[in-house]
Amino acid sequence: MEHPHRIDQLCCAITGSNATTDLYLSEDSLPHYRAQNAVSAIDDTLLSHLDLETFWIHCGADPNTTTDRDSAYIASNGRRFRVNLNRQLGKLAAVLRPIEIHIPTFEQLRLPTLVLEDWSSRSAGLVLLTGPTGCGKSTTVAACLEWVNQHRQAHIVTIEDPIEFLFQSKKSIFTQREVGSDTGSFAQGLRSALRQSPHVIFVGEIRDTETAITALQAAETGHLVFSTLHCYNISDAFERLTNLFPPENRESALLILSKQLTGVMAQRLLPGTAGTLTPVAEHIQIQGAAPNWIREGAHQKIADLITREDNAGNQSFLQSILAEFRAGNIDENTATKACDNPDDFARALRGISARIT
Repeated sequence: MEHPHRIDQLCCAITGSNATTDLYLSEDSLPHYRAQNAVSAIDDTLLSHLDLETFWIHCGADPNTTTDRDSAYIASNGRRFRVNLNRQLGKLAAVLRPIEIHIPTFEQLRLPTLVLEDWSSRSAGLVLLTGPTGCGKSTTVAACLEWVNQHRQAHIVTIEDPIEFLFQSKKSIFTQREVGSDTGSFAQGLRSALRQSPHVIFVGEIRDTETAITALQAAETGHLVFSTLHCYNISDAFERLTNLFPPENRESALLILSKQLTGVMAQRLLPGTAGTLTPVAEHIQIQGAAPNWIREGAHQKIADLITREDNAGNQSFLQSILAEFRAGNIDENTATKACDNPDDFARALRGISARIT
């Protein structure tokens, strides 16, 4: 099928830049793109109804009857986009995001390399990445999967909504499945993955009880499972997971979780002094007394454990924020606002808290 000329030009233009961008399109409006969290117009030519109509048809939607649809688009330069087709005020619109083909390393992401390499090298277990929307969870998971791809001979199955990175098989091979087009749900795709002889499984998000329990079963049966949760910190992640399990099954589920959970990392992106975003992260490696506290639901004890410096696998947000400030990557105002309790950062700077010195 012939490419929709005007919109294809825009797609090729934004993927020619180094910045990751989203593309906002609406008839009778200027096309806009998003880069580094700011939105700007691409040019001064309005998009016509014909431009959007042609694009909708190319994406398999009926511009006369469809209201919302998720789709995909491959530009003439070969770049793939995930697409949301929608209407606003009765007019055709679309939001496009390039699917990444460059997978950054742990070092490039400035995340704890040794911790993530350790977790990614495990033959089995559950690794959780948490944080708010837009904090880079998907990118961190992609870096973990790419590390496996470069260092292990494995079959990696991903269940994503939507696919955000395209992997090229190296030492490992990939089966990438998208919810909606390739499988009905995360839980359904995860159940199917267990019959596809995988070594490593990535399920895009744990949203419900069925997905949580199936992910634990996958880890218990000898698979390394990566997934994400929309939680602000590690304490919230444990609370959320606990509440996902129905009361009648909670004790047995927490027992499996305590045995199969490898580690949890929560991350955030803060405005940096160089004009770019700076990552901060807290993480915990599940060992020692931690499994017992998971079984008991002793979330405060787990939170306290994160602040201890007797294990390199543990780090608190406060420790991470303080390190980035001392390195000059964030200013004092940003660091103070990023702390759950602003007084904690002031005390940390004075060296009062033994936990972060």
